[in-house]
Amino acid sequence: MDDIKTILQKLTVPKPTPTMDDDLQQTPLFTFGVIADIQYADIDDGYNYQRTQRRYYRSSLRLLRNALENWSEAAVKPGFILQLGDIIDGFNSRHGASEQALDTVLREFSPISAEVHHVWGNHELYNFSRSWLLRSKLNSAPFPGHIFVLLDAYDVSVLGRDESTEQHREAMTLLRHYNTNENLNSEGLRERFTMFNGGFGKDQLAWLDSLLSSADKKQERVTIVCHLPVHPKSAETTCLAWNFDKVLAMIRSHSCVVCFLAGHEHKGGYHLDTDTGVHHLTLEAVIETPPDSNAFGMVFVYDDRMELKGSGRMPDRVQRAKFHALHCSLIAAAGF
Repeated sequence: MDDIKTILQKLTVPKPTPTMDDDLQQTPLFTFGVIADIQYADIDDGYNYQRTQRRYYRSSLRLLRNALENWSEAAVKPGFILQLGDIIDGFNSRHGASEQALDTVLREFSPISAEVHHVWGNHELYNFSRSWLLRSKLNSAPFPGHIFVLLDAYDVSVLGRDESTEQHREAMTLLRHYNTNENLNSEGLRERFTMFNGGFGKDQLAWLDSLLSSADKKQERVTIVCHLPVHPKSAETTCLAWNFDKVLAMIRSHSCVVCFLAGHEHKGGYHLDTDTGVHHLTLEAVIETPPDSNAFGMVFVYDDRMELKGSGRMPDRVQRAKFHALHCSLIAAAGF
């Protein structure tokens, strides 16, 4: 699978149940669940790197169960689930528990009938090599004509790349240029240039440009899914992709993109780019959600809008746009 550049499969999304309003304008074209930054580990609670936010490692599994129960019992079932990265915490690697922790989380997903699709974040790369991930259940392929594009924000990175690779060398050059700290996870001259972030390589950007050009011609609508945010008003600058500006410029040069979904910034964020009409939505993290709350949602896609029905600290949102398509496709970047 290492030499596969793109994966494209089509899936017909189950029709909404008859309990929905018969008015076609109130019947969603399809629905999907969203959850981000579970970061499960079988360890006691702790804090983030700056020791400003408490992290609930064990109870993140309980919050995942809450989300799965909600989706399973919903009157309108999600056609698929998007897990936006950092499914387990990097502490698992230190304790030799990476595969065990991942199996624990994936078992929680197994009873749900909807397909689950995964984005790779920095914590996946703390725990596993890229070659291992490509062979694992975290290498998603199918999706339910609205197109979902999964981008690899750690294409150019020191995480998951062998030191001999061009991507690793490029990443180290960027880090050393913009971050003079001995600890490269400490913020440098430009806050986003840390080891826990990454960037998009030239090949992946060229692939994305070609894909969006095709979608423009076909008048398709595109949602981009990625672990790292790319709009400075949708997340703190410390959480942005290194070359977020290139992706933003590309999105602005095409008419097909309607939404950019991300994780990584644990407090979440949202910004409507009024120049393009693109909604940049960063989801609140499970890992920093207290055990008596929740952080997940379900997205209902209509002809003229997306509606996020959030739970717990994830708020409801209505994102206006035009969505022309009764089916969805997934196109995932792989092997860059």
